[in-house]
Amino acid sequence: MILTFHNDCLHRDTWDPFQLNPIGAEKEKKRTLFRILQNLVAVIVGLLVLVSGVMSKGSLLVLITLTSPVSLRNNVDKQFYTLMLMCVLVMPNLLMFLKSLWKCVFKSYVAPNPRTLGIMCGIESLVAVGTAILVLIVMPKLDILTNLCIPGGICILSAVFQIAFRLQTQSWMILYPICSLILVLSGYVLLAVDYYVRQSSYVPGQVVGSYIYVGIAIFASLLVSLNWWENPFQASTNIQEMLSELDTFRDAIYLFTSLIRIALTLGVYFLYNCLIVEADARINWDAFTKASKGTVEIGLGVFFLQAFCSAACHWFGVVACKIHSMTFAFALPVSLTGPATLILGMILFLTQAESLVPSSQATYLYIPSENFTIKTPFWTFCHELETLKDVNTTPVVMLEISYSICKTSLNNPNAMWPFSMLALEGVCMWLGLVSCTYYVWKIKVQRIERTSQLFVRRLYESAFIDLSMLLNTKMKAVLHEFMENCVIYLCATMWHETYDEMLKIMTSMFRLDRYRGDPKEEHKDCFDFECHIYVDDGFMLEKDTETKLVNSYVCDLIQVVMEVYRVFTNKEPDEVSIIETPYGGRLVIVMPEGNMLYIHIKDKQLIRNKKRWSQIMYLYYLLGWKGYNVKNPQKITRQNNPSRASLISLDGESYLLPSYDNDSKRRHISDDNTYIMALDGDTDFHPAALILLVDRLRMYDTVGAACGRIHPTGMGPMVWYQKFEYAVGHWLQKTAEHVFGSVLCSPGCFSLFRGSALMDDNVLKRYTTKATRASEYVQYDQGEDRWLCTLLLQQGWRVEYNAASDAFTNSPQEFKEFYNQRRRWGPSTLANTLDLLHSGKDTVKRNTSISILYILYQTFTVASSILGPASVTLMVAGAFQFVFGIEGTLSIIIAVVPPAVYMLICFVAKPNFQITIAAILSVIYAFLMTASFFSIIGDMVKQGTFITPTGLFLVSGAILYMVTAILHPQECTLIIYGLMYFICIPSGYLLLTIYSLVNMHIVSWGTRESNKAKEQKKHVGVVCNRDCRMCCWDVKIQVTQETENLVLQQIQQAVNPNTPAAKTEPEEAKAESTHEVQDSLDANKHILDYKEEMSRKKDYSKENLNKDNEEKDSSDPFYEDTDYDEDDDDDDDYDYNDFDTLEPKEVVPESDWVEPVKKEFLKKLTYANLKRNLQEQIRYTLRNKNQEDLCEELVSILTDTLNEELRDKVGPEDVLNVSQLEELQYALNEAARRIVKSNRIENGAQRLERRVKRAIERTLVAPQVEKLSEDEHDFWNKLIERYLLPIQDDKAHLEEVTRELKSLRNKGVFLYFIINVLWIVATFFLQAIGTDVLSINIPKYYPNGTLAPDPLRVEPLSLMFLLSFALLLIIQFLAMLYHRVYTLIHVVSYRSTEKDYKEKDEASNCAAI
Repeated sequence: MILTFHNDCLHRDTWDPFQLNPIGAEKEKKRTLFRILQNLVAVIVGLLVLVSGVMSKGSLLVLITLTSPVSLRNNVDKQFYTLMLMCVLVMPNLLMFLKSLWKCVFKSYVAPNPRTLGIMCGIESLVAVGTAILVLIVMPKLDILTNLCIPGGICILSAVFQIAFRLQTQSWMILYPICSLILVLSGYVLLAVDYYVRQSSYVPGQVVGSYIYVGIAIFASLLVSLNWWENPFQASTNIQEMLSELDTFRDAIYLFTSLIRIALTLGVYFLYNCLIVEADARINWDAFTKASKGTVEIGLGVFFLQAFCSAACHWFGVVACKIHSMTFAFALPVSLTGPATLILGMILFLTQAESLVPSSQATYLYIPSENFTIKTPFWTFCHELETLKDVNTTPVVMLEISYSICKTSLNNPNAMWPFSMLALEGVCMWLGLVSCTYYVWKIKVQRIERTSQLFVRRLYESAFIDLSMLLNTKMKAVLHEFMENCVIYLCATMWHETYDEMLKIMTSMFRLDRYRGDPKEEHKDCFDFECHIYVDDGFMLEKDTETKLVNSYVCDLIQVVMEVYRVFTNKEPDEVSIIETPYGGRLVIVMPEGNMLYIHIKDKQLIRNKKRWSQIMYLYYLLGWKGYNVKNPQKITRQNNPSRASLISLDGESYLLPSYDNDSKRRHISDDNTYIMALDGDTDFHPAALILLVDRLRMYDTVGAACGRIHPTGMGPMVWYQKFEYAVGHWLQKTAEHVFGSVLCSPGCFSLFRGSALMDDNVLKRYTTKATRASEYVQYDQGEDRWLCTLLLQQGWRVEYNAASDAFTNSPQEFKEFYNQRRRWGPSTLANTLDLLHSGKDTVKRNTSISILYILYQTFTVASSILGPASVTLMVAGAFQFVFGIEGTLSIIIAVVPPAVYMLICFVAKPNFQITIAAILSVIYAFLMTASFFSIIGDMVKQGTFITPTGLFLVSGAILYMVTAILHPQECTLIIYGLMYFICIPSGYLLLTIYSLVNMHIVSWGTRESNKAKEQKKHVGVVCNRDCRMCCWDVKIQVTQETENLVLQQIQQAVNPNTPAAKTEPEEAKAESTHEVQDSLDANKHILDYKEEMSRKKDYSKENLNKDNEEKDSSDPFYEDTDYDEDDDDDDDYDYNDFDTLEPKEVVPESDWVEPVKKEFLKKLTYANLKRNLQEQIRYTLRNKNQEDLCEELVSILTDTLNEELRDKVGPEDVLNVSQLEELQYALNEAARRIVKSNRIENGAQRLERRVKRAIERTLVAPQVEKLSEDEHDFWNKLIERYLLPIQDDKAHLEEVTRELKSLRNKGVFLYFIINVLWIVATFFLQAIGTDVLSINIPKYYPNGTLAPDPLRVEPLSLMFLLSFALLLIIQFLAMLYHRVYTLIHVVSYRSTEKDYKEKDEASNCAAI
């Protein structure tokens, strides 16, 4: 039997060594642009943190200074500024209340524990009282420089807890909190001494009783320091139960505590300003209305500046942590906020203070008095400031800052040296804060870490923004350096893919293998993976012989695997296993780095075909059966002939290595960290795209699935249309779904699913439901990926979208294929969305990501899509008005005719004819839309303004899409296809909707049906094949091997009747060989055990092709160890004789399809391929071992040895037989031993020799025919029997389903028809009544701003729809802006941890070091 493989990728001959590298096979490298972008973003974020922090702190100090009792403002102004100061304290609590209220109402509400609630409310009450007393009462009594320094003491309690709990990772680090405590106490002492000196030396401007206020300030600071009590307790082991419980209802806690803090802040404000303060300074409610305009402007301006900068500083600080710039973009700028504020204030004071007093006056004022000696130059300057308080031209803020500084010891008439105590106090407080938060500088966080994992509290303190951010950073984050390992199963489903499409998915998988590296080595992304490919309809039957063979699609796939393997390694696949399974067959291939590739070939006669059933097949296999066996390996019996073990999971035939950590680690991975990557057979992606999706699932436990940005590929107008359609769908619609709720559809071509989500109740079990009713055929089988996401959403899981995760997939290039694809997608999308809306109440209760508002949003989008045909029809009517000048009512009638006629055609004609008519109408509509586009532009020019409903719609839409494209710089060129999309709107939203609805009863796939649907007949053993054409006669003559044998048999019996009949097929000669190749540890034993030799005649050459059908012995060390790194020293000393090697060897029966597949993989054992494979295998084995000279010597001498052994014995393209392989291996082993011995390696000579011998064995190993284990065989039989038996419905059931589908089609069309007709009729009658009777008048403005005499008259219905559509676009645009920011954060954080491929010499040098 001869297998037909792809013509462009036949096995290479010696004279044809050239190959075509797939795009993207080269190693990924960090692009310089991204490196620059990463550093630039870090610098910008750090500067924004510093600037916003300085502005927040500075504006707060200004506001406090303006409220001072000794300031130069009047009581009315002071009361207004005090009110603004109180609002500053309330603002973050108000924001926290609104956020918690939103989460509790629209997300989930968990009732708090009363005991925990009481404790939290008590602590928050103390913090609120302390903050209000410190900011509203004490700080206005002090000068601005003291107010800058004194908040540093709020870290005192954190330092005490750190000392008490000994939270330091190293014992000597306890010096940091001890120093912090000493410094803060020293600062308080200096503060008290400073004010004593001020009082005793009569510094002017001091408040009466300053000592009391200093004591109150210290007490209030202690209360404020309770704010971050959780941080040291979370880092320690104290009250962990309570803190863990607190995390479950933190939103509810904040809902109460934020209200309590607001109430207490207001209480302190009113209590002090209404009862305690002097009578003349008490609140006068009428005074607020008497405040001057300047006062109101200054007060509101400073308040909004402080509120905005506080929130911005907090947000940018979070961003800095998430992009892995903790040190330079977070810790450094936040720590420098206080000193930077001081420096900025002093610069302003020194540069602007002189302008407050005229220079002539200043000269006079600096003359010393005759009566006493003034030892400070500030005395006369400060005295003069009091005379400027009523001057309107004086800058108020600068005046009050200068006057507040004059209250310090700088204005001491006796000496200026006491000012050094204030400076020393500030230094002590700042150093105390920095030493207390030393851990912030050493924190290591995961990529795109959650905010709740970075900070203890979600609330920031606007009054102490820099201190709160440092103290709020989690201490235990420094211990959280490693993320949990996960396993990813890449599952691609194939259905009649072309060779080029297979090349894309295979290249992507091999790229991931190279990115991951050896699975026995740790990877910084902490993941392992397996690749599984499920080929639907992979077998065919020979028409003449009824022999089952793999079809041409599988042949192409095998060739693609071998070709991509050669591209990545320059050699043939080393380890290949062929397994016959109950569902068809399986190929197991070890990828170059040691990761596993499984190709499951499905026989549609044995198992149900189509994509959904392939998904059920691999979900039950990977999550159900394999997931159970991984965690219960002791129940599985050892197989006699195991294949090479998977390093990340326990497969059905690999149970020999339970003691190895690398093989047993899979059992410790939970279902939450087991991911299924759903792929199509033509998907092209890079490792970064997968890792970005993994990040989404790692970050949020409630995320059940995540999808990336899908890019359609191909050429032609249909692809251009789809490029912009996909872009708009992802830019606006999917981002809006992600931001406001949850993505409704995670496409099956590139989506990552969480194992525990799929295994949840009502998800996978319901996904196995066989469609029996008409609606089920539409919802279940026409859009399986959308239905699976609907099940996840209804069960409470969230689906997310990552815009930076790019994947490329082939899109329909033909009009017919495109219409058939959308014929499936359209009704399925509508059915699943209506199903979700129907269960909206239950889904909202169960799913925290979906709210009532999101359900309303989706209801509006569904209504808009249902009204799409009517809207497009009215748009076409408007085009008739613009282009041909037809009046409104007549244009609507004309516009309605084509879709109505097309609907009738769809009901009576065949689908192909319907598509032909749609194509013709699409071209006509395209010309009309083009003419309309230019007519609208002409109309705007004619009227002299674009402020018309149509002009505004066109201009605003164009601007919105242009800005959106600019915000996607890597995709901004797609805006070019926007015009193509615009002119195709009638085809895509009118004709396509009609076609998909009327043909809803057709449930065939519609795409890839005709690529190779009719499998070409395989000419097996054809001796002669001739076509003779003469006149009107066509004669086909074909002589096959079977007919030739039959003729020879008849001739032989005619000549000699006594001769037994010859067989119709050549018999396969079988020869068993029990020779063993010598092991590296024992010269008298062989590792390779060839059980059976298969020889077959070639058609045109009389040479024998010996095939190896051995079963690997369980003692084969090669299959137990594939690690060639220095870290795995124990493997080299492994006792290979522990296993029983004397058990009888079992001959695996082969099906007809096995032999041709095995023959293709056997081509690695040809003379020409062996030479190349041996060279590359030696180089790979000794990579990173700093043995380059020895490596090249081995390559050279072993190649010469191979040439000497085979030069005159076999041809370049001949496959070696068993005896030749044994002789060759012995010669190569001896040569390797001599080379290693001659180099006199001091350390590890034996280990190195064994590695080289394993490389030789790996080069010479033949593909193996394996037997499926009994338990896995039983699993597949039960799974197929229960869920996956081929569907064989009787004729009556099919007729009933057809009737139901047509009935459903009629109902759907009728509903669509009635709704759209009502909309068109309403618009028609509004047009008929006339705009003079019923219209909305809109003022019309010309570009120069003048008002036109005649207003614009717009119909209410059209205006309502236009405004609704505009509102929808604005909402989606705002969601896109939000999503863009967080996508940028994710990309920058990923690029900072991205794997960087190094060249060989660099890697060798690093290994040597």
